[in-house]
Amino acid sequence: MFKSNMKRTSSLLLIGTLGLLALGNASAATGILETDDMVGVSFWLATAMMLASTVFFILERQNVAPKWRTSMTVAALVTGVAWYHYTYMRGHWISTGESPLVMRYIDWLITVPLQVAEFYLILAAIGAATAALFWRLFGASIVMLVAGFLAESGEMSDGLTWPLFAVGVAAWIYIIYEVWAGEAKENVSGASEGTQFAFKAMAIILTVGWAIYPIGFIMGEGGDAGDVENLNILYNIADVVNKTAFGMMVWYAATMDTKAAGSEE
Repeated sequence: MFKSNMKRTSSLLLIGTLGLLALGNASAATGILETDDMVGVSFWLATAMMLASTVFFILERQNVAPKWRTSMTVAALVTGVAWYHYTYMRGHWISTGESPLVMRYIDWLITVPLQVAEFYLILAAIGAATAALFWRLFGASIVMLVAGFLAESGEMSDGLTWPLFAVGVAAWIYIIYEVWAGEAKENVSGASEGTQFAFKAMAIILTVGWAIYPIGFIMGEGGDAGDVENLNILYNIADVVNKTAFGMMVWYAATMDTKAAGSEE
């Protein structure tokens, strides 16, 4: 009972700290959000969703079986890191009207490997994944991000933009292959219903949800103001779906597994 109260108190303290940070970031935001600025609106919505998701995952962590708590923590880290970065990206857009490309890729460089780790943790808990699988997925995610940044930032010559884009897409396709037809797929069939649900849901997000990013890249290659706006709106929607929905699927699977385990006792 004492330990339970301590954990709940720690969660509330963490949420209170996040709330204070949110207030500070909101008050520090520069510029005024115009009613016709749909990109700015999408940044604000994404920021709010990330913060709400982080608080939810922290609170719900105490209500799932112990084996799922690390996964819930990682889900909270993904949305929490994204929320922190989005407060700056939002302010950057409202102040300058420019795409916050560098900050966005910094966010992805942290949150995408965390999502890969989340995928591995769920499978490793049932013995359906090896460390080698984690490092393959981790390496592919880094290649995908670095190639994407070099292609989109213009740091390389124009002639390399599309080849680098192709390298990034190839790394993403490799991740899809590992998820749908590789080692993990072969070993997950004997897992619990909750774990199988989490596996399938995350596989769909990695396949369909992540497809939004190359689509956004292609849309933004026109270079005019409308293309930049469309790219940022699409990226913001993709981040909300892929980070928040990813965590929600973990939570739902953890809840399903916890209830099933309780009914068997």
